[in-house]
Amino acid sequence: MTDKDDVVFGAIHQGPNLRSGLADTLIAQIESGALKPGQRLPTEQEIVRATGVSRTIVREALATLRAKGLIATRQGLGAFVLANPKPTSFTILPDDLESIDEVRRVLELRLGIECEAAGLAALRRTEHDIEQMQACLAALDEAIESGGYGAEEDYAFHRAILRATQNPYYARLFDTFGTSMVPRQWARLDRMTPAERKQHAARMRREHQAILTAIRDGNEAAARRTIRSHLTKSMARFGEMRDAKLSS
Repeated sequence: MTDKDDVVFGAIHQGPNLRSGLADTLIAQIESGALKPGQRLPTEQEIVRATGVSRTIVREALATLRAKGLIATRQGLGAFVLANPKPTSFTILPDDLESIDEVRRVLELRLGIECEAAGLAALRRTEHDIEQMQACLAALDEAIESGGYGAEEDYAFHRAILRATQNPYYARLFDTFGTSMVPRQWARLDRMTPAERKQHAARMRREHQAILTAIRDGNEAAARRTIRSHLTKSMARFGEMRDAKLSS
């Protein structure tokens, strides 16, 4: 690399999603100004040498930056940082949740959104909202008892809470993320014994029912407390799962 294009790339951690890791590194350098508007990026081969990842990973990461409107490719010249990046919408995709730590970060985000929403729902919910939440929980029970993960049903219950705020932006935000906000693929239900599965379903039912009861009763403080407890316990369970994997 020339002095003009000299950019320090830390070795990319060889985690489960290398493309995301490299893309995140490049995005951070653009946002911090280490990669300036109009600056040419190092070539694919230079990035390969600097980071140790494969050329395929580099190409996928650059494609991600192009899709986000952060860089543009000029024929025969290479890729350049755009001076006025196009605004992009934020989303969470299933591929973003390839580690338990990423799932826990999503749960942290949900804490900030859903605790406020649950409090508003307790103050503003209608009888129809309560009926919808009850129907979602019944569908979730049925899905788990029939051997499924219940991701769509779980998502529907939490979305019903957001709708009960009577503020459409809450539900629209959840719709942007879809069922990625409820990453049940990490629940490992398929590895549970029938007794463990039954115990898990009963625990989820208790936690969800406590949230529903607080909202139905119009108890704002209890609604915030119960949903915080539910999501915090989920984070703790994922933490235990991560620690078990590390020790195995």
